Amino acid sequence: MFFRKHQKIVFILLLIVLAAAVFTAATVGSAKVPFSDVMKILFPFLSKGGAVSHNVFKVIILKIRLPRIFLAVITGMGLAVSGAVFQGIFRNPMANPYILGISSGAAFAVAMGMALGLQATVLGMGAISISAFLGGFLTSLVVYFISGGGKSVFSLLLSGIAIGFFLSALMSLVMYLNRNQIENIVYWTMGSFNASTWTKVAVSAPVIIIGAVLLMFFSKDLNIMVTGDDSAKSLGIEVQSRRLFFLLVSTFITAGAVSVSGVIGFVGLVVPHVLRILTGPDHRSLIPLSMVSGGIFLLLSDTLARTLLSPTEIPVGIITSIFGAPFFIYLLFRKRNLIP
Repeated sequence: MFFRKHQKIVFILLLIVLAAAVFTAATVGSAKVPFSDVMKILFPFLSKGGAVSHNVFKVIILKIRLPRIFLAVITGMGLAVSGAVFQGIFRNPMANPYILGISSGAAFAVAMGMALGLQATVLGMGAISISAFLGGFLTSLVVYFISGGGKSVFSLLLSGIAIGFFLSALMSLVMYLNRNQIENIVYWTMGSFNASTWTKVAVSAPVIIIGAVLLMFFSKDLNIMVTGDDSAKSLGIEVQSRRLFFLLVSTFITAGAVSVSGVIGFVGLVVPHVLRILTGPDHRSLIPLSMVSGGIFLLLSDTLARTLLSPTEIPVGIITSIFGAPFFIYLLFRKRNLIP
């Protein structure tokens, strides 16, 4: 990580906000748990022998809320980091983790899995989650090869859009032919953490964290690539191989996030773009800052999703879209020079 003085301050403040968000999310919900009890459950060595008000609080915190909180944070980290890298690769502030058709590939695979009634589990992960991961990852590979091996950023964008529309059409066909599964498929495409478990955290966290560390390690190369292919080549960067590396790792991270949360939009668009404005475009600092900020954004969104209409839960993708869509419109108007 490469932080200037003001970036270090921002990073520390973000970590404090993340910690506060975690404790807040643990206390609120359909069953409100006092903050003192949350502290006793999470830090029993600090409780000085004090007992928790109700034993059921331990079950709520340790088996229901904490897995959900950790999964939301990890997923937000993955989506934001992927968004930062995609925006760098495509040199476009409106790029996001789903620009290569990843979401459409994952959604189509899930629709097929539900239509076929897949029930198998691998490493504690259900067949639907595995289908989402494979669908998203394989789609990105198809897009990459159709575009001619990533030689042109423009070809990658067009290929991703075309494949995304094609897979969306196939998903609609699957839903039409399997109307009894429409509700489940639609709910998954809106994103949710209501089925969070420690197993999902254990499976997704290594994928996202290891991928993010790899991206940070090569972030200097990404900085050079942002200046343009010709400039990067003149500085000794193998542009095509590096682009493939960044695409594969970012897609791997996104697929890992999507497989446990469903399709959640705008996290990878809003978070890294705001940070570019506030802290600068250097990916050596942008990637770790995006990780923490993405975790905060998605955790707060999920907390709102499960508390606004409690005990009814809103799909978290709706909350992120409510925040993200106006920001996307702002970017469009700014790009057209209609606003400063």
